[in-house]
Amino acid sequence: MPFEFPERVALAHTPTPIERLSRLEKLFEGPELWVKRDDLTGTGITGNKVRKLEFLCAEAQREKCDVLITCGGVQSNHARATAVAAAKLGMKSHLVLRNSSSGDVDGNLFIDRLVGAEVTFITPKEYEQRDEIMARIADEWTAKGHRPYVIPEGGSNALGALGYAMAMEECSRQLKSLKLEFDHIICPVGSGGTLTGMIMGQWLYDLKVALYGINVCDNAEYFQERISGILREARKLFGLQMNIAKKEINVIDGYVGKGYALSRQEEIDLIKTVARVEGLILDPVYTGKAMYGLMEEIRKGRFKKGERVLFWHTGGIFGLFPKKSLFF
Repeated sequence: MPFEFPERVALAHTPTPIERLSRLEKLFEGPELWVKRDDLTGTGITGNKVRKLEFLCAEAQREKCDVLITCGGVQSNHARATAVAAAKLGMKSHLVLRNSSSGDVDGNLFIDRLVGAEVTFITPKEYEQRDEIMARIADEWTAKGHRPYVIPEGGSNALGALGYAMAMEECSRQLKSLKLEFDHIICPVGSGGTLTGMIMGQWLYDLKVALYGINVCDNAEYFQERISGILREARKLFGLQMNIAKKEINVIDGYVGKGYALSRQEEIDLIKTVARVEGLILDPVYTGKAMYGLMEEIRKGRFKKGERVLFWHTGGIFGLFPKKSLFF
């Protein structure tokens, strides 16, 4: 019996297109390269987070909530998407952002402010207790007569991951229509929810393709554990009889570089190259690092000529603007 997805609220412009990167593949001298354009899911809510928010916001509405609370880095794509979604749905938003309030209000933070999000800045050390801090903020909103709904970092829980289980079904339909088959699908990994959903979708629809995440923070072991935890939650919550071992979760490590949201010149140069060769805009936090990792893995021989690779573009364009001084 097919899996019945819970109710969701329509926020994303889907299906997003699949396009060939023929000039980039010549430059990389490796496999055939294609891209799934989840940077085109919208404008204010652009990127991969909106697919997760469709399910999370629907639950918030069912519970009659009127405030969305979430967290992330000061330039969090997820936090920005949540703030915009809240405004679109007539809710308030409260963001807990790692960093300080000093400096320019630029990029994602500008959009957060524009749509009226309330922002609490915390230090990196305080961010280790982000769940407790969000719970406390939720209590404060409740005391003021509101009904808050707390969304974890990146929207990365079992319910949010359904967004990418459904996206895999969408992708499967497109491939049949295009008469295409892929050997590998690759996506950036920052909180684990997107890759988790893809793994769920692969299992639900028996898709014969190798999935890889390229982590932009932490390490492979951390994400194998985190993704395993979300999969366990999904088994319990939705009754899915998945039996996926940690060693089956493919996370390609080694491309974090200077650290989360910190850019090396090689990454910046590649973002410029991809923009000029294909007119495809990557971001410095997620897709730029992941594309750099893909390029290096092609050079090392992991992905070869004669194979076909799909790079899943997860958006993040607003993250470019605070880093503009690095580009010129």
